[in-house]
Amino acid sequence: MAAEQGVESETDRVVRQLRDEILDGVRAPGSKLVERDLAADLGVSRVPVRDALKTLVAEGLVTPRPRTWAVVREFTASDIADLQEVRAALEVLTFKLATIRHSRAGLERLRAAMDEETAAAAAGDAVAAHRAAADFHEAVTAMAGNELLNELELTLRSRMRWLLGQHEDLERVAGEHRELYEAIARRDVETVEALLMDHMESGRHLRGLGRAEG
Repeated sequence: MAAEQGVESETDRVVRQLRDEILDGVRAPGSKLVERDLAADLGVSRVPVRDALKTLVAEGLVTPRPRTWAVVREFTASDIADLQEVRAALEVLTFKLATIRHSRAGLERLRAAMDEETAAAAAGDAVAAHRAAADFHEAVTAMAGNELLNELELTLRSRMRWLLGQHEDLERVAGEHRELYEAIARRDVETVEALLMDHMESGRHLRGLGRAEG
């Protein structure tokens, strides 16, 4: 969170930059995160770097190592399957509530994310498309109007944004989001539920994401 008066603290800045680099694929899974090196690269002392790494460990994006370094988390097949199962359970409720409860402002936010994703997908900009796709799902959660769901989404946000970035068929996913948007806009719960099942199933296989055999 930003510091008082809207000024971003050094720790917040380091968290944001490292998080974005991990989610955007700039820092690959297994990459070392050494406090001394990061501090030099980012022009800060080691204290905000140390605090930022603790935050990213809590978010599930970084794995701690002894002493003064860590690594970008390598999600196993089991980790991914766990995320998929939790996503499936939460999104069925979230999309249903959003369809029933959405406001005009909520729809405008959802439309903006969808349009941004569509444009990025058409341009082949994977980073922007993945970010907008995650924004789309977060907008749906906000539209659901359930504070507990919002709290759970915040806890899982970084890991879910990572998961939602593990596809390469940008235009297909953008098209599925457009269909979901249109069904949500007309409060068609039955169609939203059917589309969502197809959407999650297609996402599970875009990069072979699913529970490993055995």
